[in-house]
Amino acid sequence: MTDQTSADGVTEQSFTLGEITGVLFTPQGTTGPRPLILMGHGGGQHKKAPGVLARAHRFAAEGRFAVAAIDAPNHGDRPKDEQFIQFAADMRARMAAGENPTGQVAAMHDLLAGRAVADWQAALTAVQELDQVGAGPVGYWGVSMGCGLGVPLLAADSRIRAAVLGLLGVHGLATPAARVTVPVQFLLQWDDSLVPRDQALALFDALGSTDKTLHANPGDHGGVPAFETGDALRFFARHLG
Repeated sequence: MTDQTSADGVTEQSFTLGEITGVLFTPQGTTGPRPLILMGHGGGQHKKAPGVLARAHRFAAEGRFAVAAIDAPNHGDRPKDEQFIQFAADMRARMAAGENPTGQVAAMHDLLAGRAVADWQAALTAVQELDQVGAGPVGYWGVSMGCGLGVPLLAADSRIRAAVLGLLGVHGLATPAARVTVPVQFLLQWDDSLVPRDQALALFDALGSTDKTLHANPGDHGGVPAFETGDALRFFARHLG
């Protein structure tokens, strides 16, 4: 753990674990074990993107959860490799030319997923050793790229007991999705210009969970209603205690 700040009842602590850069949010002044939410960010974002901060603060202040967010490989404060830089530039060029990015997005997530799963597992193990977190139940929140990296993580790590996912299609994820058996709340934007609706519905269908709920709202990719954060809080409270 490095620098620490507290505001509005929430303490933020930055941490570094090898090349992994992350931040832990906990209710201010608390100790003892509590449920932990792992929070993935979207493509091109980072561990302290505005949406991550707002959601993490609310989860910690209202839900009394601990929340851990890390920079995905090649994002935020982490080193950028040439392969990823070239891949991202090519994807942006294709999108600017009017091409649907579904295939490129899936390929990028596949490029990052192996490292991201190992990173999350290492971060989870380290964070649960802290007194203010402990070895309590674990959830995962991640949409868009956070979903693309989260589905393989859920398939690989049985410590995670519930997840909020969505804003992504099935392309490249059918096999790991079938191994996801924990309760899932899945977010879908009905007018998403980046993710074809049928592909998003196919990913929801591919999830192996028997306890899964689809939340479909009108609007484009970035237009998830604010009330979904409250619904996610209640979802995690039900499944993590």
